[in-house]
Amino acid sequence: MRSVARTTLLASLAFALQFIVVEAATDRPKGDFRKCLEISSKCPVEATLYGYYPKLGANAFFTALFGICFIATIAIGIRTKTWTYTLALGIGTFLEAAGYIGRVIMNGNPWSESGFKLQICCLVLGPSFVAAAIYLTLKHFVLYCGPQHSLIRARLYPWIFIGCDFGSIVLQACGGGMAAAGGTNNKKLIDAGNNLIVAGIAFQVVTMAVCGSLVLVYIIRYRKARSMRAELSEKSSYELDKEQGDVRLGKVKLFGAMIVLAYTTVLIRCIYRLPEMAGGWGNALMRNETEFLLLDGMMLGIACVVLTFFHPAYFFPPFAAFRQRK
Repeated sequence: MRSVARTTLLASLAFALQFIVVEAATDRPKGDFRKCLEISSKCPVEATLYGYYPKLGANAFFTALFGICFIATIAIGIRTKTWTYTLALGIGTFLEAAGYIGRVIMNGNPWSESGFKLQICCLVLGPSFVAAAIYLTLKHFVLYCGPQHSLIRARLYPWIFIGCDFGSIVLQACGGGMAAAGGTNNKKLIDAGNNLIVAGIAFQVVTMAVCGSLVLVYIIRYRKARSMRAELSEKSSYELDKEQGDVRLGKVKLFGAMIVLAYTTVLIRCIYRLPEMAGGWGNALMRNETEFLLLDGMMLGIACVVLTFFHPAYFFPPFAAFRQRK
């Protein structure tokens, strides 16, 4: 069974890589295209920043996916009264859906200023709000499983990482605004905005890396303490609930795994975006739609589906209990 699964995985990767190779793009051709408003002999699709007609089917799919996640997030949030989590994830999924609407518009006209501005602003900012939803769960995990194993106070997790996330949002918002103001033709303004976007994404990657490192250290210290079973160590709420049979262990473990999955996919997206944006507008990597759909759209899609339908109010009882006490 393992060999069959391994073979299937390798075949799937090879299939995906084949599409990436087939659609390998080149840099944007040189020329003055500042007056281009639609496709013509003097304004070919190859001269646009992306160099292609965004795929209608794929971009419509992601529009629908993020739209469903947004509606479900709002509905679950109202029902469970998880307002802060709902606000972060709701904004993130809404921005992603709006961004792909912009790409659908660009399918009809790759020179569309409105489509370009909508997708660049929304798809740059959306992941930061999704990451904020992840950070909001960390404090509750640490408090529940044992704050003594953490290198920092549990209450500092949302303050530090959402604070840093807000900083990256500001940088990316300024950059996205400048890039949108530059439209598809003002290269100087677009490049200036691009530099701010790259700085914001780089700051976000560093923030996520530090967060991941702290969580990894926490897990190592927790497992070490559990293996030693020291008599003097303070028992966490998780350990007490296990002894009393008051915790659904499977749900807690599943939710933890889903948070790790969401974190990983958002981080992959951010790492992909760094060289894509750092190469400047119209570079070969930016003009490869298959890579974008796989490493941006699919990664954020997985994260949003996981965070929406494995909601902490249902899959992490301590989170729901905390909200009820409030």
